[in-house]
Amino acid sequence: GRASAPLATLSQVLRLERSRRTAIVFPLQKLERYLAPGTDTARFRLFQPGLAALQRAETLFRSDRRHPIDYVSSAVRMDHVPPPALPEVCFIGRSNVGKSSLIRALFSLAPEVEVKVSKTPGHTKKMNFFKVGKYFTLVDMPGYGYRAPQDFVEMVEAYLQERRNLKRTFLLVDGVVGLQKADHIAVEMLEEFGIPYVMVLTKIDRASRGLLLKNVLEIQEFVKENTQGCFPQLFLVSSVEFSGVHLLRCFVAHVTGILPAVEAS
Repeated sequence: GRASAPLATLSQVLRLERSRRTAIVFPLQKLERYLAPGTDTARFRLFQPGLAALQRAETLFRSDRRHPIDYVSSAVRMDHVPPPALPEVCFIGRSNVGKSSLIRALFSLAPEVEVKVSKTPGHTKKMNFFKVGKYFTLVDMPGYGYRAPQDFVEMVEAYLQERRNLKRTFLLVDGVVGLQKADHIAVEMLEEFGIPYVMVLTKIDRASRGLLLKNVLEIQEFVKENTQGCFPQLFLVSSVEFSGVHLLRCFVAHVTGILPAVEAS
């Protein structure tokens, strides 16, 4: 099952030698050594939790009888969404950015949770709600751009504007191709609505180091110059190698108020 995926748990990662361990838990820091001397790296280390916080976050994503992780429901309109009882995070991005694969990786320690991953871009046509025990809800949003559902704008805009328990939006960007026109439109929408969000670079296992570094620096510059609501640190992830997944779990726990004291060490 998915629970046995290599490096899905911190205990597996901790068995690795130090440099490989850093690359899995803090992939952005791994890139630091290849930067030109004098490059400002402060934004690479804004969220740098210790082992205890990472372990606490992992327990939240591990289901058991007293802490079930469940798919709740799907909705295409706001009058169909579950009541806003818990803090909520949502994941949005272009079709084929690897959104459902990332959510499946986050939930890899709860293999009974059904996150549909399709070979066909644009498979997610509805807002899919997953409840993580009594702590928070995670929402898989439909993909935008290519093959987006017809009522995408109406559905997503309404959700972002009306969902008062939404704590953070995770905007996924393809680590191979970087920011695209459709991503710029999504950023403008989030900025216009005053929604706090964070950018996540996916598929980093598919990008060469040089290309990844180029995309990271370009996006960081874009965030610095053009955004107000975006968290200044990028999160890099690979759903295949589990790079950045442990850190992202911890950040989700942080923004939903479960680990409020976690900051850069």
